[in-house]
Amino acid sequence: MRAELFHQLHAGPAPLMLPNAWDAASARVIENAGAKAIATTSAGMAWALGYPDGEQLPVQELLAACRRVCQVVSAPVSVDIERGYGRDAKETGGLVGALIQLGVVGINIEDGTEPDTQTLVHPGVLCERIACVRTIAQHHDLPFFINARIDTYLSKLSPEARMEETRKRALAYVDAGADGIFVPGLADAEDIATLVRWLPVPLNVYTGYPGAPVSQALQQLGVRRISLGCGPMQAALAHLGTIAAEALDDGRYDTMGKQMLTTAEANGLFRTRTYKVDRTREVPYVGMGDGPVAQLVAQQHSSLIGGRAKAGTP
Repeated sequence: MRAELFHQLHAGPAPLMLPNAWDAASARVIENAGAKAIATTSAGMAWALGYPDGEQLPVQELLAACRRVCQVVSAPVSVDIERGYGRDAKETGGLVGALIQLGVVGINIEDGTEPDTQTLVHPGVLCERIACVRTIAQHHDLPFFINARIDTYLSKLSPEARMEETRKRALAYVDAGADGIFVPGLADAEDIATLVRWLPVPLNVYTGYPGAPVSQALQQLGVRRISLGCGPMQAALAHLGTIAAEALDDGRYDTMGKQMLTTAEANGLFRTRTYKVDRTREVPYVGMGDGPVAQLVAQQHSSLIGGRAKAGTP
């Protein structure tokens, strides 16, 4: 079972390495390179579909993108859902229910900061969402992995205060049902080792930036999960920019030709996959304010109407 495997990967001999994917093609490339699990990057997924990061990606497009990823990989899939989308915990639960139906076995969900500020959102908000997600997962009898992201190191807290605030939030999120803790911006070796000692669950560290500590050093500190986040897509976009500039400015293609898949290799990423035909009715996007639950209700309503029409019911 992929959900159980995903849990086991956090307790392996080395940290679980996650070069995050942003679409079906990147997910297959990462899996083909040897990744044992696939995690998405919310920023990368938004950029790939023409939106800025920060829950600006319509939830219907998020679900469609996740569906395509799950269709083409065999590895367990975890999805970054930012602050949970929707207006409350129930709507986050609705989104997670939809992801579970697609085959997703875990999420990354963050507390974040208040819009246009560096003031942290009250931890009770994420506690409620985590507890609701855990209830949804239990309903599906699924050992769903909840990775709780804490943004203390991205806030305006002083260095003296942020470690204690991180500890308090981490333990609260674990009590609410989190299986792992993720602290982007955490890079100091002493801070990492201290947090590892405090935590009863695996610690996830972000390394999607130049000069990030290597996996062996993080392993020695006790880190169990390493995420590259949007770093791989940022690098891919920069590489594409170099290729385009070289062609446009110099009429040359040297950078592109140095390392590229053949057409056969690219097709080979997908020809061996077994695809499931998804016949779920598409519903119009109803807006972020209406939340994922409204989308799911709309889908169910459409299905009911379709069934009645087939049966001749007025």
